[in-house]
Amino acid sequence: MLPTARLLQTARVTFFTRAGCGLCDTAKHNVTQLRKRRPFDYSEVDIMAPGNKEWRDVYEFDVPVLHVQHANKAGKLSDPKKLFHRFTEQEVETLVDDAEKKA
Repeated sequence: MLPTARLLQTARVTFFTRAGCGLCDTAKHNVTQLRKRRPFDYSEVDIMAPGNKEWRDVYEFDVPVLHVQHANKAGKLSDPKKLFHRFTEQEVETLVDDAEKKA
């Protein structure tokens, strides 16, 4: 398989968080444990950081939130599958598996 093709099949995971959030710390630990076992494209968004007002307006009272997406052959991202508040490593892995199967 070509490296470029593999990148298109990798799930895109975005973790929405903020400082001082105990639930966020636990959720991040679960995502980190999964990333140790398998690769996926990961980014983290601090909703309280300057420039993230659009995400703060959406998720201010809901963090942690996880978006899991896949890219189609044209590189366009799917609508995100979301996990809120308390989620397990297994729940994250299930969404990542589903996203990679659809890529």
